[in-house]
Amino acid sequence: MNEIKPTILIVDDEVRSLEALERNLNDDFDVKTALSAQEAEGILEQEWVQIILCDQRMPGTTGVQFLQQVREKWPEIIRIIISGYTDAEDIITGLNEAGIYQYITKPWKPEELILTLTNAAKLFDLQRQNELLAIELRMIPKSAESTVSSRRAKLKERYNDDDGIIRATESPMNDVCSSLRQIAAYDISVLITGDSGTGKELAARSLHYNSLRWNKPFVVENCGALPDELLESELFGHKRGGFTGAVEDHMGLFERADGGTIFLDEIGEVSPAFQVKLLRVLQEGEIRPVGSNKTRKVDVRVIAATNRDLDEEVRLERFRKDLYFRMAGIIVNMPAVRDRAGDIPALADFLLKQATKELGKKARGFAPEAMECMKAYQWPGNVREMQNEIRRMLVMAPDNSVLGSQLLSPRVVMAAPEEDEDQLAMLTGFDGSLKDRIESLEAKILHETLIRHRWNKSKAAKELGLSRVGLRGKLERYGLEKIEQLDVKVDIKK
Repeated sequence: MNEIKPTILIVDDEVRSLEALERNLNDDFDVKTALSAQEAEGILEQEWVQIILCDQRMPGTTGVQFLQQVREKWPEIIRIIISGYTDAEDIITGLNEAGIYQYITKPWKPEELILTLTNAAKLFDLQRQNELLAIELRMIPKSAESTVSSRRAKLKERYNDDDGIIRATESPMNDVCSSLRQIAAYDISVLITGDSGTGKELAARSLHYNSLRWNKPFVVENCGALPDELLESELFGHKRGGFTGAVEDHMGLFERADGGTIFLDEIGEVSPAFQVKLLRVLQEGEIRPVGSNKTRKVDVRVIAATNRDLDEEVRLERFRKDLYFRMAGIIVNMPAVRDRAGDIPALADFLLKQATKELGKKARGFAPEAMECMKAYQWPGNVREMQNEIRRMLVMAPDNSVLGSQLLSPRVVMAAPEEDEDQLAMLTGFDGSLKDRIESLEAKILHETLIRHRWNKSKAAKELGLSRVGLRGKLERYGLEKIEQLDVKVDIKK
């Protein structure tokens, strides 16, 4: 079956330029050519064209003026200007008024031009698919509404069951979750604090799905990821022509979240100038899109989060005091993983189940020594770091195996705790005779070195200045061979 090429119309009053473009594009596109805007319009009325590549300087008109007319009659066509002139006014006019996809300057490079046009063809196809989906949704609004409501109900049910926050039965998170459930129903702004990766967004979702707004939108914005201009547009929206590149109206997240909840992550990163704009929205409950002189009322609950000490930021006058008190109706602090070591087994098991689904690879849990290393490690990156570590372990492990400590990163292995008496009789602390203490210390050094080298005896022996026979003798003496078997071969019967 022959692949249908995208149709491109090239408009240029210079014959040589037209021929050069046609020659370079003919292999990848179905090329139509026109020497004038009038001739091009005639082709558009007869042919189905996806892309127009138009010269800017032509007799009687300009490329931008012609593409403005095209936009009115055939708005779905992707419009591109090609010109040997780089007048800034032409570029801005083309972006704002003709809605051009790209402004290409001469001389052009064939491979770059083909790549640009290929991407334009993909954009045209995506637009068409979007239109078809929109038509289908209009035809089945009740079904679509029912599907959305059903999914929201399932989310609410999940957060009713366990708040969406994984923890052990006796956990410091229990008090946090109780607080979240208590304040969820009250329409008050909440500030969630804590280190990165401690689950602040999960806490925000728990607040939303246990509130009276649970069946309305929940939207998220990372305020630290965008400069002020883009953040303002993203949150409040913009009007067409509101700034360079604003080729159509854009609804902001506050308006999308109307009736629901907006979660502003990394709120401590926004500039003082933007803090003023955000304060007005929180005080007045209204937004003004960029480029518009009209305000719009919105009913949104605001939940913010930060890993900064905002009290200190306020004291240093880097964060507005009035905005801080406006957002911090109630403050909830998320404890770091290092402060909830008892939750690590439950967290690790949950993250492993997630990873097996995502990667399509099975595992039979964690070896006891691997879990002890994970419990001893401080996890400065919190749950996010643990998730990455477990995914890496799963990738490196044989399929359907037990994940042992030899799969852990060195930084996690180095945190390995001392063994119990039943597992390693010689590691009993520093009581007893000098001989006992020296042997205890020697056993600990051997054990730590073996874990770090993932039980590779040759490497461990080389680091310690021992022969393999000498190392094996010491392992037998201190019972460390049994520890290796427990770590690597545990749960073979499962």
